[in-house]
Amino acid sequence: MTYETIRFSVDAGVARLTLNRPDKLNSLNAAMHAEIRDALAKLSAAGARVLVLTGAGRGFCAGQDLDDRAVKAGDQAPDLGESIEKNYKPLVLALKKLPLPVVAAVNGVAAGAGANIALACDLVIAAKSAIFIQSFSKLGLVPDSGGTWFLPRLIGPARAAGLTLLGDRLPAEQAAAWGLIWRCVDDAEFSYAVDALAEQVASAPTLGLARTKQALYESWGRSLEAQLDLERDLQRELGRTADYAEGVAAFREKRAPRFTGH
Repeated sequence: MTYETIRFSVDAGVARLTLNRPDKLNSLNAAMHAEIRDALAKLSAAGARVLVLTGAGRGFCAGQDLDDRAVKAGDQAPDLGESIEKNYKPLVLALKKLPLPVVAAVNGVAAGAGANIALACDLVIAAKSAIFIQSFSKLGLVPDSGGTWFLPRLIGPARAAGLTLLGDRLPAEQAAAWGLIWRCVDDAEFSYAVDALAEQVASAPTLGLARTKQALYESWGRSLEAQLDLERDLQRELGRTADYAEGVAAFREKRAPRFTGH
């Protein structure tokens, strides 16, 4: 597929997917969803060990492109639920289930679905000038793309209600202080910090990180006893991997490990 709305590359285990409609603040339309799905399907064959998701220009993603849903007078209103089922639900689930870490590099405004797609990633690093907006209430809609699920779990019900009901802007620095995102950095350091984080994760034991994602996200639906059983099963699997053997050898030899992701 030739990409027109995204940029995609993989180098040294680092996959970079850049939403590339800067004139629209990288708002999502049907074409972009299709191209993102195609790129995500290529990660494994390309040898990716981390995915960095970011936006071109001055924004990360302004959410759904409302022009893509424009309705002429007298026409039937679009079925928004159909769009969620076809595009947003598969995207959020795909990001959570990818067997590698996903870094959201939020370089500017992240609004509506754009904010919640960032929250669906495993690590969110944002420039100090970035803002998060749950803009759905301004349109008479409910937060989608997992917003009603992520927000109460990340920052608690009171703050989740304030953000979603009021639709106020949340600066990246405040988002980090609340625990909504992993880290906020000065704009001048943003590019370097993203690259350093991507390189750090790409050199880590990929399968171990994938199983850590699985254990963390599945814990919300399990009892402690069931979670202990899952940890046992995952440790049994990982204890047989080449990366575990390399980690132990590196510890004993007092050197940096050379993980391969296997």
